[in-house]
Amino acid sequence: MGQKITASHFSEIVSKHENFVLLSHARPDGDAIGSVVALKAVLEELGKHVVGLNEDPVPDNLRFMRGSQGVQCPSGSLDAEVVIALDTANRERLGERCLDSLSGDQIWVNIDHHISNEKYGDYWLIDVRSAATAEILYAIIRELNWPLPDIARDALYVALSTDTGSFQYSNTSGRSHKMAADLVEQGLDVVALTSRLYHDYPLRRVELLRCLLETMQLSDDGRIAWWTLSRGTKKRIGIQAGDGEGLIDVLRAIQGVLVCGFIEEMDDGKIRFSLRSKNSSVNVCDICAQFGGGGHALAAGAKTAGPLDEAVLRFVEVTQKALPSRKL
Repeated sequence: MGQKITASHFSEIVSKHENFVLLSHARPDGDAIGSVVALKAVLEELGKHVVGLNEDPVPDNLRFMRGSQGVQCPSGSLDAEVVIALDTANRERLGERCLDSLSGDQIWVNIDHHISNEKYGDYWLIDVRSAATAEILYAIIRELNWPLPDIARDALYVALSTDTGSFQYSNTSGRSHKMAADLVEQGLDVVALTSRLYHDYPLRRVELLRCLLETMQLSDDGRIAWWTLSRGTKKRIGIQAGDGEGLIDVLRAIQGVLVCGFIEEMDDGKIRFSLRSKNSSVNVCDICAQFGGGGHALAAGAKTAGPLDEAVLRFVEVTQKALPSRKL
């Protein structure tokens, strides 16, 4: 386990080194890519050489973001003095290819907001009260009076908006709104970014939504809802990374549902869980921990062995045990 640091300690690390690699978790979301893009732009403004790296390509729904083209997939070994892992609870989620490309002797800094973070690396800066890793980065930038290029400003907003469900989730705080307001005051075009994020979907996403509505299931007591996505369905629709972002909220919004799950069959045969809890009565991070995963109390994920039908049965069984007793 590494050493806890503050923003000032992080500033010292940055000032002493020139070459950085920024990583985030495989199958990246808005907070992962937005945080990498933002910090990369800031460090480059400070005169540093920075490489943004991810195990998987930037999802289609985030490629509109300026600076996203600077996040590349690993293609060989990289020389770096400092590696900064962002929005990633454990080292393995960074991906084998990314880790193999950084087999040298680097300083590792771990910046994250997940309660399940394993505090890996030489140094860690973790704030589980933050709605997004981007919120932590913004606090660091403000405290250190670092420059905030327009690319970083926009990327931080994208990261914050997506991780709060456009400021609808319970992780949204007054600090989240103050950050958003400050970014707007610095020239952020909310209408343009919101349009690209939430009102510019490919047709295949609508097909995916139709699949969800046709195949979703509810437990007998109506407190668990889930949707399965097989490899066959993904191939038929032509699903791309990012197409399913936010669709789980359709299940979460059903009256009476406490826990919902998006259960996806991966190309390697493993099954991926993405779970949401409607309130603090059920901690889905604890549920996912039983499958080797983690995340937040109200939003978490895991991977488990297939086949798909058996994984669904295990999910329902474990989740039923986690539900609160009904009041008589």
